[in-house]
Parts: sequence; C-alpha cells; structure tokens
Amino acid sequence: MSFSLDTIGVVHPNGQRALAGVTLAARDGERIAVIGPSGAGKTTLLRVLGAALRPGEGDVQTLGAKPWQLPAGALKKLRARIGTVHQAPPIAPRLRVVTAVLAGRLGEWSVLRALGSLFHPSDIAGAHEVLSRLSLEDRLFDRCDRLSGGQLQRVGIARVLYQRPALLLADEPVSALDPTLADVAIGQLVAQSEATGATLVASLHAVDLALRWFPRVVGMRNGQVMFDLPTAEVTPAMLDALYASEGGVAVQRAPQPVAAEAAFQRPDCP
Repeated sequence: MSFSLDTIGVVHPNGQRALAGVTLAARDGERIAVIGPSGAGKTTLLRVLGAALRPGEGDVQTLGAKPWQLPAGALKKLRARIGTVHQAPPIAPRLRVVTAVLAGRLGEWSVLRALGSLFHPSDIAGAHEVLSRLSLEDRLFDRCDRLSGGQLQRVGIARVLYQRPALLLADEPVSALDPTLADVAIGQLVAQSEATGATLVASLHAVDLALRWFPRVVGMRNGQVMFDLPTAEVTPAMLDALYASEGGVAVQRAPQPVAAEAAFQRPDCP
C-alpha cells in the first residue's frame, strides 16, 4: 500500500473546513487524477499526502509509516521519499537551474555535499539528463529569474524527476503551459511513474488531461470525495454535477499525444 487516508478532516486557522471525512487509498504504482472546482480541497489533500500538513481528524499512513507518529529524523527521511511538483515552484530566483534540479535529492545528501553542490554542482550530467527530457538542457546554467513561468514549472518537474521519489504528487503542475506542452509534461510524469513504480497523484484543472493520462479519477467538491472511479466509468453527468458551481465542466481540450521533443521545439514554447 502506497498510502491510506481514513476519514481525514482539516480545518484551517480561519475556521474554514478544507477536508471533511476524506477516505482514500492507493497501491504502489497507481496513477490517480484529482479533479474538482476551485476550493474543493485538492491542494490540502496533496499536502496531507506529502506529510506537509497534519490533519486534525482521521488517520494517515504514507509509504508504510504513520508520519505524525515518527520522530523528527524519521519524518525527514519519509519526506525525502515524497516528491511534489508545485503550481508555483518554490525556487529562489537567483538560483541556477542546475542547482534547483539537484535540490531534488537534498534529503538524501549530507550537509557537506549539499553545501558543496551550491558552489560546484555535484551531478551536472544527471541534471542535464532530466532537463533534456523537457527540452530545457540549454538553460542548465541560467539563473531561474531569467526563465518564463512555463519554463520554471518545467524546472520544478525536472527536480522531481531527478529526485525519483516513491510517491509523486503534482499540484496543478502544468497551469502555466499551453495545452500541447501540458500534455507532454503530464506524459513525462506518467512515464516516470511507470519506469520507477512510483505512485502518482496529480490535481488537475484540465479534465481532458485527467481522462487521457490517468486510469483512476477522484472528484472532489467542498472538501469531500464525490466519486472515486476508473476513468472509463466517469460520465459527463458526473462532471457537470462536480463543476456545477463554476457553470460547467472545466475542460481544456488536450491535443493528441505528440513526441516530447517535437512539442518542445515549437518556436513559441514558453
């Protein structure tokens, strides 16, 4: 079992309930898309799965451990096995791209190696390889504040690819990319999951991407799981009901799958 959530509840300090009685589990290597309108609780769910937020109610098990019963050192090691792609990657602007990518393995490195890598990157070849999968290898030594929003999102994805986590979480990972590039980037995350056996959970606003790439879809609204089904069983009526508060289904038409290299060679690539 990769993770198990049992009747999880989260209330923010302002009194807003973000999750209410959420029960969800996944086997190792599963790929799950989480969809739903804004404010549904998707980001909070991923933070609980990533052992970044302790719920006020319910039981959490992640990668064979109960995070909030672990001592500090063991919790740090658990978090090193979890990779998160953020909608807005938390990357220092003056950091070089190579250093930002190599930060994916800081949880495994000694303090001495981590500090040394700031001055002389310890695995340039490894960073180059994952960046090449996203056609960013030519920006290897650029400062991150010289990149566009779409390029920064791809650097965030590259960092998690380099990390090779056992649990891969992605929170709106392609929001700054156009539909073609978004499709390719999600394909890279899926390929990583398939190659390494990592469990992949991604929250997505583009319903078509969820239906295209993920065999299992979880629909959330108002902090609750409305459905948890194989993709083939998700109907248009279910999607309309899920997004009723936003006036309909938030569908972004994804193109037919294309080769990653061809997509990222487009002259208007962000």
